[in-house]
Amino acid sequence: MDIIGPISPKSDSDRQYILAATDYFSKWAEAAAYREVKAVTIVDFIRTQIIYRYGVPRYIMMDNGTPFKNKVMDRFCKKFRIQQRTSMAYNPAANGLAEAFKKTLCKILKKTVGANKRSWNEKLGEALWAYRTSFRTPTQSTPFLLVYGTEAVLPLEVQLPSLRIAMREGLMTEECAQLRFGRA
Repeated sequence: MDIIGPISPKSDSDRQYILAATDYFSKWAEAAAYREVKAVTIVDFIRTQIIYRYGVPRYIMMDNGTPFKNKVMDRFCKKFRIQQRTSMAYNPAANGLAEAFKKTLCKILKKTVGANKRSWNEKLGEALWAYRTSFRTPTQSTPFLLVYGTEAVLPLEVQLPSLRIAMREGLMTEECAQLRFGRA
């Protein structure tokens, strides 16, 4: 788990930080944009973005920063029996997965934002989608497949009917050919 920011320029909605968490097994990532990141923000993120969606994690790896190491986080983790693991101070490589995700997310956001740099907050979901549906060498799979047990149907596959979509929709061979080649 890590904090990205402050991001310049701020988003249209005055956000300047991204709080991000990555699962070590599947490489699935969650992220949300915030105006500021405090202990209560992190607790809310863990509760809404992780626990309410996937259940209580066994442990959380984070750096030694003030937003992560405090009484609010300690009480929260104790309540849910989450072990807090911290990386060594001034050694970002010790929290390598979080740092790698940070770098990748920033690259994806730069490509998806385009000319309006302040729209990065609105493009965060799209950037997460791109990350989650991309092949990861360490797992030899996509995070989406490891979490949901099936590959995601990409928007392009719906627009240009593929064999996988045809099978999912139960289309016959002739119907599929008509859709693919625009014959009615």
